[in-house]
Amino acid sequence: MKAVLFVKKNKPTIASVIKYLHNNCEEFILYEGERCNDLPKEAYRSSQDILISYISPWIIPGSILNKTKLWNINFHPGPPEYPGIGCLNFAIYNEEEIYGVTAHLMEEKVDRGRIIGVKRFLLLESDSVIDLSVKSYEAMLSLFFEVMDFVLKKNSLPVCNEAWKRKPYTRKELEELCRIKPDMSEEEVKRRLKATTYPNMPGAYLELFGYRFEYNVDR
Repeated sequence: MKAVLFVKKNKPTIASVIKYLHNNCEEFILYEGERCNDLPKEAYRSSQDILISYISPWIIPGSILNKTKLWNINFHPGPPEYPGIGCLNFAIYNEEEIYGVTAHLMEEKVDRGRIIGVKRFLLLESDSVIDLSVKSYEAMLSLFFEVMDFVLKKNSLPVCNEAWKRKPYTRKELEELCRIKPDMSEEEVKRRLKATTYPNMPGAYLELFGYRFEYNVDR
């Protein structure tokens, strides 16, 4: 079995994913990068039995997906109710009590392919974005092991009766969630700050008289 893995550098649990594929696949190719990096040119020339996107910084184009002999599988850090970008943020803003992660087949458009696995867990009222992020990474790794053990042992896909609940959230929608307006209530501002605050990352902002003020914390 030849596997190709696309991952974002320095993300939690990545080392365990890489080790698993090294140990369980006859041939394994790793493409690791940041969102600012171009997709490696070598990826366009390779063909594989299985392609895995696990917290990938890239949207994998159809020209690469079409070279996969068996399955293109993505592990998404949100449940079927939260496809697309900002899934953690929107779940906290909406004050969900249950969250989860999803494994699905990939299509050219993100977070639309057939779902093959979901793992859910409790989202506490006290959970911050970083708390939910940690829980999601742990659940994704567990789901990865379950799905890949099934795929490699049975040479088939797990069956799951879940489906996506909405269109994927967009970067524009996430940007709007981060926007604080002077006429918002104190409660609304607090909800948005909680949902968009992550250490050392751009979060909520206020535009006033042509200036942009960003709210951030360093730890």
